[in-house]
Amino acid sequence: MTHPTLIKVLKDGITPQITKPGPERLIAGDPVHTTWSIEDTGTLFAGLWHSTKGLWRTRYSEWEYVHILEGHSILTDAQGQITHLRAGDSYILRPGFAGTWEVVEPTLKDYVIVA
Repeated sequence: MTHPTLIKVLKDGITPQITKPGPERLIAGDPVHTTWSIEDTGTLFAGLWHSTKGLWRTRYSEWEYVHILEGHSILTDAQGQITHLRAGDSYILRPGFAGTWEVVEPTLKDYVIVA
């Protein structure tokens, strides 16, 4: 049941946005990102995100909470610190994180971003 102040996080009925990393960010592969945006207030964003295999540069100017639902990704920060993201893991990415995101196995996450 959906209530105006309680929304279940599902893909059902949401038209996804399909994107790819820009060529200046892409390092390897041909990753396709599918995003189901559930909440968008202009400063707060929440939904589901899926990516196929690939490797790209990433830089965060916003705060993001992620919970990995499926797959395996590897985040490597600018200093070379490696973090494996697997189903069941939850992380907070703070503004200023820079490095690479590699999808080793297609990955599905839910997210909340505060810009």
